[in-house]
Amino acid sequence: MIPIEFAVDAARVQPHLAARQVPVPAAVEQRLRNACAEVTTDPAALAEASRDWWPLAMTWALAGEVGGLAQAVARPATVDEVADVLRIAHDARVPVTPAAGRSGVSGGSVPLHGGIVLDLGALKGVVDLDDTSMVLDVRAGTFGDELEDELRADHGVTLGHWPQSIALSTVGGWLACRSAGQLSNRYGKIEDMVLGLDVVLADGTVVQTGGTPRAAVGPDLNQVFVGSEGTLGVITGARLRVHPAPRATRTAAYAVARFGDGLDACRRVVQRGATPAVLRLYDETEGQRNFDVDTCALLVLDEGDELIVDAAMQVVAEECEEFDGLDAALVDRWLEHRNDVSVLAPLIRSGLVVDTFEIAARWRDLEAVTDAVLGAVRCVAGTLAVSVHQSHAYTTGACCYFTFGGQPPPNERERYYHAVYDVGMGAALARGAALSHHHGVGLNRARFLPDALGSAFDVLVALKATLDPHGILNPGKLGLPDPFE
Repeated sequence: MIPIEFAVDAARVQPHLAARQVPVPAAVEQRLRNACAEVTTDPAALAEASRDWWPLAMTWALAGEVGGLAQAVARPATVDEVADVLRIAHDARVPVTPAAGRSGVSGGSVPLHGGIVLDLGALKGVVDLDDTSMVLDVRAGTFGDELEDELRADHGVTLGHWPQSIALSTVGGWLACRSAGQLSNRYGKIEDMVLGLDVVLADGTVVQTGGTPRAAVGPDLNQVFVGSEGTLGVITGARLRVHPAPRATRTAAYAVARFGDGLDACRRVVQRGATPAVLRLYDETEGQRNFDVDTCALLVLDEGDELIVDAAMQVVAEECEEFDGLDAALVDRWLEHRNDVSVLAPLIRSGLVVDTFEIAARWRDLEAVTDAVLGAVRCVAGTLAVSVHQSHAYTTGACCYFTFGGQPPPNERERYYHAVYDVGMGAALARGAALSHHHGVGLNRARFLPDALGSAFDVLVALKATLDPHGILNPGKLGLPDPFE
């Protein structure tokens, strides 16, 4: 499945961004072919490997463009081949962009400077399932839907990680971008699931991190690489926590007059210790658009052991007793359509600019953050609509997820898009919110990272300089210094 068709033949696709394009010299290409199971310079493969699902880049595709254009795609079949590719690129000072499913929406797997796209899709499959300890050892290129099907059918367990992109994304991509599944209240985000990693560094060194249930052996090196978006190392495998496949499922839905009241109810539920897998609150705009109701809508689903699920749903019922009930079939409706993004391409073809972004903030600040972001985006000339829902709740705060659509003049689409991000991110950061909850940074939010991290950004820069001294790994991302620019 592709995001949108290119408007020209693949051989005519060109880079859109004014970034230096680094070639892969013939001698380097030959070394790659000697070291790696599959290397291609076919124009169609290069064009397709040079993009992800970033909605802004979909508008570029309508003009026959990608952000940056890969000069070669290497598809290793083993960890040793990954190490060899990186060693060659490190020696030759050629940029490498790790990729697999390319389901990201922030340009994280776009090869800004050309060079090599390192496609990890062949590095797939379950290595081991320790069903006593409930630990899965899996290769990074394994796609999410295939993994979950195998875990349930062959082992009776679940990872519990259900991102919207599950059929388009891989284990390595989840880890590289700190992915969140739609049932994260029950199972956690991907960084909560990881026990250990296999990582190849920029110079080809292979390292393993973690692996035990808990440890006090210096800093948690797993978390150095989780969320690093391929800038500090290439994740090739992981040890992850799994759970028994759920034996009970319960659902409920409530009508909420005011979004802030719904947020407070979600806070009370999770702070009482209940962790319903889904606790999603939609504002009036999204309630109408998605469920044909004229109020905010709170959807609840839990799964797992029957006693625990029943207890969690009892807490939900007590904390939501002030709200009118809605038909619980709305949850089934959400389940049926939650991964459908088929409307995106037609909207973009029609001239609209549409996208989403998500932040996380403390409960104390969350309503003020959402009000400020919504107000700021509405004030951008060309905005037709902006809405919000709360999608992931924790004892200390939650993620709010914004959807916007605008119709600026055709030659102003990119300016409008960046203006929305500038005011939306600015409003969120000014009120203490996190820059991203699970979409990551990539190219799209790179300009905000120094402000988002403050003085700690220098620590990230120092890590990058130590682990990747030539700056070959995914340059241009995370706002890090870029030696190819």
